[in-house]
Amino acid sequence: MTNPIEDIESSEVILVAGSNTTENHPVLSSYIKRAVKFKKARLIVIDPRQINLTRFATKWLRPKPGTNTALLNGIMHVIIRENLHDKIFIANRTEGFDNLEKNLEAYTPEQVCDITGIPAQDIIETAHIYAGASPASILYCMGITQHTSGTDNVKALASLAMLCGNMGVKGGGVNPLRGQNNVQGACDMGGLPEVFPGYRPVTDKHVAKAMEAAWQTQGLSTVAGLTATQMIPEAGKKIKTMYIIGENPMVSDPDIAHVERALDSLDFLVVQDLFLTETAQRADLVLPASCFAEKEGTFTNTERKIQRVRQAVVPPGLAQGDWQIICALAQKMNAKDGFRFTTSREIMEEIARVTPSYAGISYDRLEKEDLRWPCPGKNHPGTPMLHKTTFSRGKGAFYPVEFRPPAEITDKAYPLILTTGRLLYHYHTGTMTMKTHDLNVQAPENFIEICRQDAAAFNVENGSMASISSRRGTITARVKISSKAVKGTVFVPFHFAKSAANRLTNAALDPVCKIPELKVCAVTLAPLDSNN
Repeated sequence: MTNPIEDIESSEVILVAGSNTTENHPVLSSYIKRAVKFKKARLIVIDPRQINLTRFATKWLRPKPGTNTALLNGIMHVIIRENLHDKIFIANRTEGFDNLEKNLEAYTPEQVCDITGIPAQDIIETAHIYAGASPASILYCMGITQHTSGTDNVKALASLAMLCGNMGVKGGGVNPLRGQNNVQGACDMGGLPEVFPGYRPVTDKHVAKAMEAAWQTQGLSTVAGLTATQMIPEAGKKIKTMYIIGENPMVSDPDIAHVERALDSLDFLVVQDLFLTETAQRADLVLPASCFAEKEGTFTNTERKIQRVRQAVVPPGLAQGDWQIICALAQKMNAKDGFRFTTSREIMEEIARVTPSYAGISYDRLEKEDLRWPCPGKNHPGTPMLHKTTFSRGKGAFYPVEFRPPAEITDKAYPLILTTGRLLYHYHTGTMTMKTHDLNVQAPENFIEICRQDAAAFNVENGSMASISSRRGTITARVKISSKAVKGTVFVPFHFAKSAANRLTNAALDPVCKIPELKVCAVTLAPLDSNN
């Protein structure tokens, strides 16, 4: 997030795009609801489902799945056409505006209506609401990113914020809501295939040399690696062994039948996790890890705040912390002194040495202070808000983007669009939450959320069992007729391994960040006999 979470309550307008915030980020959603209820903020929600947050919205836009780029371009078209943009901010803090303006000419409200299904007047009114606020914040999540156009969607949101001068101001910003705990921290530490800690590119030979000196080693690769979604197709081909830590691709990855074949074709599969997940059940070796309450360390959350974690209970059996397992394995592989840590504090000290944005972070400071990176020195207070006076590249760049349809569209055989997501009562693949009785009572099984009109067309009844099929597979689940659903689109949560939504989803990737298009795939529906 460019801004701290607390800033949400200082926003005059809050635009939430592709985030079912009340269910996926319930604590953070309370800031949104308080801002609307007590501070008169206006809320714009962009989501194809009538999620609970729409009850608080001034404006709810319901685009056809996969058309976010066109919608955001249409909003910006209106803002420029009607002279609502912040000319001073654009002149002083940005570059590339002329190219953006030219690109947006074709995205009239009427044209965007044809693409998205949103009435032109709603697009115009939304543009006036957002541009008329000072400040306005943008929050987004995987409903924006899990598309083949995900990178373009994020670029369009950034352009929208800059267009109206909503960067570097309290209550403004572009704020991604991370899908899992410590995703931010993992990325910060170099958990992406193309960067070292601190987002320094592995392809930069000077950076590689600096890391070799810091780690007292030689020969660090300057070739970017593969993302997780690129590794699976290479399993059994270029990749013979895979080591999976804290992930369950047998439920979370698209096109699970392909994942099964890929993992089974490996020579050797190692899984390190808390429980015997669906993926761990296919492993040659399982390494038992400890959970957050059983270890010491830090998490970095969605607002870049580094948070201490303290051991509350002793790990069961042979379970150890992830870092302890990795270090023990490295030592067995004859690693030198770089893996001879004895405490998590020592690891934090190394992080501060090799990661410029964490240079001022220490356990001692975290005992007394809330710190958000960048924190480049021991006396630096941290940075709650990014881009106050300048962007990391100097001036902010407008990146014009064109609408591209989803990788898969409907036809006579597969006339419905499937979109997936999460529920309040379960987390990710249910590795932990499905071990909890009360949560299983609240959400015991999978379901197909569908509108009444589509249910009638496909001859399925509320509470009955139905099959849902894509070009990749079929699952069965219980029908749930709901006002949340829009005609032509069904929703299936992805938590449930027994009827995994990702047996249906498309593995097509965003060409830049390689995220799969989990939010759009073509499906069909059929009732099941009562005997089934």
